[in-house]
Amino acid sequence: MSVPARTASRRTGSSRRASRQDLELEALADAALRFRSQTPVIAAWGRRLARVLDSGGRLLACGNGGSAAEAQHLTAELVGRFERDRRPFAAIPLHGDTSAVTAIGNDYGAETVFARQVRAHGRPGDVLICLSTSGRSGNVVAAAEQARRLGVTAWAITGPGPNPLAAACDDAITVDAASAATVQEIHLAAIHLLCGVVDQTLGVGG
Repeated sequence: MSVPARTASRRTGSSRRASRQDLELEALADAALRFRSQTPVIAAWGRRLARVLDSGGRLLACGNGGSAAEAQHLTAELVGRFERDRRPFAAIPLHGDTSAVTAIGNDYGAETVFARQVRAHGRPGDVLICLSTSGRSGNVVAAAEQARRLGVTAWAITGPGPNPLAAACDDAITVDAASAATVQEIHLAAIHLLCGVVDQTLGVGG
């Protein structure tokens, strides 16, 4: 009797040579399991951020490249919604104002593009979340340093530590992974976990 192609592929799948994609998924799974040790920090951040936002404070977020996309993903979840409907919160991705970014970069230099916006928008008690796969992005480190001078709480989400950004912030979550892509994938999971804690703390959908 012939074996259907789908069944045959399932039976032979375990014996085939692992592809690059298989290895990347295995690296992601391993990194995710290691990252479970960071969930108490995410829970503490989420509870603190919920109080800040609920009392009228704001979240600022910054990063470069893929980390900029992660920063904007985070702010979109807060201004819009995560999983259930709730009121919008004040959250600003600092790379999102392209006119400000290019003007500041042109007039003051690329290292200052986020720090100057933190100085403009940040107020004591607000929160700045800094994302960087390397933890060495000079403009993000400068933003964290400016935040702390203003009394804005600075949190870092980075790749492997220790690194300069983690050291510049009040607290940090580091991802133990060799690939920048894997780090960014875990960063996305961290953002979703953080948003979930914010909503849970505020009793959204509870």
